[in-house]
Amino acid sequence: MWHYEYEMEVRDYELDVQGVVNNAIYQHYLEHGRHQFLKHIGQGFVQLHEDGTDAVVHKAELTYRRSLVDSDRFKVTLRAEKQGAVRFIFYQNIYRVPDNELILESKTTIVFMNSGKPIRPPEMFTKAIANLDEI
Repeated sequence: MWHYEYEMEVRDYELDVQGVVNNAIYQHYLEHGRHQFLKHIGQGFVQLHEDGTDAVVHKAELTYRRSLVDSDRFKVTLRAEKQGAVRFIFYQNIYRVPDNELILESKTTIVFMNSGKPIRPPEMFTKAIANLDEI
């Protein structure tokens, strides 16, 4: 079950010489999806930073299944799970719209930090995820 979905469209400047989305661009899509998710649960990425907490990517695993091309519409899906005291795992997939073709699967580990030191995730974030799991 996904906690969040966000739809986007491929822009021509994201393509490589082969006419497909460059592999590094997919990480931008995933990150944008995580940032939009934070806004969705009431805490933007910038606001989180201004409040003294940074959500930092610790590890990213991506499995590419298909390629997106110019003007493809796609959605980034997301599910978050707490792991240990300071980490959250974001499971994210990218699907082409409207045929729902799986394009990419990913698992990204996020660590919350303050002044360069790992901290427990903000209570607001943990509660928001718990509330999504109950729905």
